[in-house]
Amino acid sequence: MERSIENIWKEGFQKNDDLTAPKIDNLYNQKSIHIIDKFKKMFRNNLIAIVVGSFVFLIVSCFLHIPVMGALFFLTLMVLVFINKNLLNKLERIDQGQNSYQYLNSFSHWIKKQIAINKRFSSFMYPIFFLSFVLGFWFNDAEGTYLGERLVNEILIGFPDTYLIFGVPLIAVIIAVSIMGLLAYFGGRIYMWDLNIIYGRVLKKLDELLTDLESLRS
Repeated sequence: MERSIENIWKEGFQKNDDLTAPKIDNLYNQKSIHIIDKFKKMFRNNLIAIVVGSFVFLIVSCFLHIPVMGALFFLTLMVLVFINKNLLNKLERIDQGQNSYQYLNSFSHWIKKQIAINKRFSSFMYPIFFLSFVLGFWFNDAEGTYLGERLVNEILIGFPDTYLIFGVPLIAVIIAVSIMGLLAYFGGRIYMWDLNIIYGRVLKKLDELLTDLESLRS
């Protein structure tokens, strides 16, 4: 009499809390390790690219007479790298000897923490990027005087009653603060958009794998 696949499957499971079929469990272990290793490699390479890119931009900004922009970009990105390097170190310490379900669960907890931390940081990072852009061009001295001063002088010639705050037209301050506020508000969403572009496919595969394991254990 033919045995159903369901019965064969149930008989193959070990009698413990994990309810794991040895051969299937080994297959999922290998698949889990492979996908997470791929994520680690992408994550590590991304951090290296940020470090290299920030150094290059810092040097280039000096030649373009916008060192303030380069310095702020560099410092902000170095903080980002420092935060995520610590997170990567914690990911490396996750025990691969666990079964695939526990390993994926540990990774799932890690990625949720990583996303939460980076979303919060993005609320500061993107406004700082905008501020560095504004300050970079404001203090551009390629022609001997700051570009910001030249712009203000031209505005005052056309609109002599323009109200200034620390030498900056009030309307410009309002616009800049408004943009920074919007970037702070939407910073987390912008980060999630970046995350999906870079890691979306890998994270989707991990979610599908975890879903499969949860369905097998139910």
